Amino acid sequence: MSSAVAASPYTLNHFIGGQSVAPSSGTYLDKLDPRNGEVIARVASGSESDVDQAVRSAHAAFPEWRDMRPMDRGRILLNLAAKIRENVKLLAAMESKETGKPANQVPNELETTARYFEYYAGLVNINHGETINVGAGFHSYTRREPYGVVGSILPWNVPLNQAARAMAPALAVGNVIVGKPSEETSATLCEFARMAVEQCGLPAGVLNVVLGPGRTTGAALVVHPLVRKIAFTGSLRAGKEIGHLAADRILPLTLELGGKSPHIVFEDGDLDKAAVNAAVIFTRNCGQICSSGSRLLVQESVHDAFVEKLVAAVAKISVGPEPEASVGPLATKAQYEKVQGYFDIAKQEGATAVIGGAPPTEPNLQKGFFVKPTVYTNVTNDMRIAREEVFGPVLSVIKFKDEADAIRIANDTDYGLAAGLWTSNISRAHRVAALLEAGQVYINEYQTGAMIEAPFGGYKMSGYGREKGVESLHCYTQLKCVTLKL
Repeated sequence: MSSAVAASPYTLNHFIGGQSVAPSSGTYLDKLDPRNGEVIARVASGSESDVDQAVRSAHAAFPEWRDMRPMDRGRILLNLAAKIRENVKLLAAMESKETGKPANQVPNELETTARYFEYYAGLVNINHGETINVGAGFHSYTRREPYGVVGSILPWNVPLNQAARAMAPALAVGNVIVGKPSEETSATLCEFARMAVEQCGLPAGVLNVVLGPGRTTGAALVVHPLVRKIAFTGSLRAGKEIGHLAADRILPLTLELGGKSPHIVFEDGDLDKAAVNAAVIFTRNCGQICSSGSRLLVQESVHDAFVEKLVAAVAKISVGPEPEASVGPLATKAQYEKVQGYFDIAKQEGATAVIGGAPPTEPNLQKGFFVKPTVYTNVTNDMRIAREEVFGPVLSVIKFKDEADAIRIANDTDYGLAAGLWTSNISRAHRVAALLEAGQVYINEYQTGAMIEAPFGGYKMSGYGREKGVESLHCYTQLKCVTLKL
C-alpha cells in the first residue's frame, strides 16, 4: 500500500480478512487532488457482495476477539497507538495528499489518533456491570456485552482520527469492525488496517475496510443482517437516510450529524483573546469541522470593536498549498462548489462580507479547491447562512442585546452539537452553559474536539449517542441482566 500511494495515480482496494481485495465489480472511482484538481487515485467501488464478504469475515472473527482477556485486547490497542506514532510521516503524507490540508497540521491529528487507542487500552477492565440487590434468595447482576459486528461509516474531514474515535472504544469492549471511509479519503484507514493485522497482533477479520460511495457501500452495510450496530459521522441528509434504513431493522445507531454552533461573546469577555480564538476556530481544517463555532454572537455594545479585532486576526491567516499554510483547500470538489454557492446566498440575503466572500485571485490558489476565510456581518438568525451548515471557512456574526437574547438566538437552530461563550462573570458562565442546548459547551476558549476524555455528541438534529470518553463505552455495549435463584 505505502509504495503504491507514493506514486500517482495509485490504486486502493478493500481490506478484508487481513488481505487486500479487489472490488468484485472491477469498478474504481477517481479521486482528485484538492490542491490542483488532478486525478491521484483509483478507489475501489464496493458492492453488496464486497460488503457481505467483509461482514462475514468480521462475524467469523468475533468470538475470538470477544472472548480474549480484556488486558490482551488492551495490549493490542497499545500496539496500534505505537504503530501510528512509528509511521506518522507516512500516514501524514497520505492524509495531506488526499485531504489537501497543510502537511504541518496532520501529525498533530495523528497524535490524537494514537491517543484514542492508548486511552481505551486503559479502560478495557472497567464498566463491565454491577450487582443488584433484589432481595434475599437471589443473586442479580448486569453484564455489558459487545454487539458483535459494528459498521463504522466515516467522514472525509479528519480521516484516520475520526476512524480511531469510533473504532477504539468499539474494539476495546470486544466488538469487531467493518469500516467504510469516505471514497475521498480512504488511504490511511486501508494502510492502518494492514499494519494492525500484519504488525500489531490484531487477528485477521477484526478490522475490515470496504471502500466506495455511501449510497451503495454504506447502505449495504446498514442493511446487512449480521451488522448489529452502526456508528455514522457525516451530514444530516445522510444521517436521516441511514436512520430510515436502520429503523426497519431496529438497529442501534450512534449519529454525529454536524452543527451550526453558537460562539457567544459577552461585553465582559476578553475581547482580544476571543477574537483570535474565533478566527482560528471557524477556519481550522478550512472550516470542515462539525463542531466549528460558525455562528458568532456578539453583544451589541462591543460589536463594532470586536469585529475590527476579528477581521484583523482573520487577515493574518495564510491560505495555500504550501506545507506551512494555516488553511489548505476544501477536501472535495463538491464541497468547494457548495461553499461558493453560499457566497451568492449571502449576497441575496443582504449580509455584508467584511473579509472574503469571493473566489480567490492569487495565482497559487487558482487550480485547487481553495476558499478564503470569510466573515459576514449584518446577519440575522433567520438567514440561510446562519441556519445551514456551510462546512467551510465562513462565519456569520449576529448581534444580541443581553443574556436572554443571546440564549434565545443560540438555541434557535435545528442543531445542538457544541457552543462556546466568553465572560468574566463566573455565575453567568455556568448559568448560560446550563441553558444552552448543546452536547458540549466551552467557556473562555472554544475547542473543536481534541479532548478525547470528554464525551462528544449532539442535541436535536446533531445526532445521538456519544463518542469519546468513558461514555462511549456504553454506546458500544448492550446491557444484560442475569438473576439467579439461590
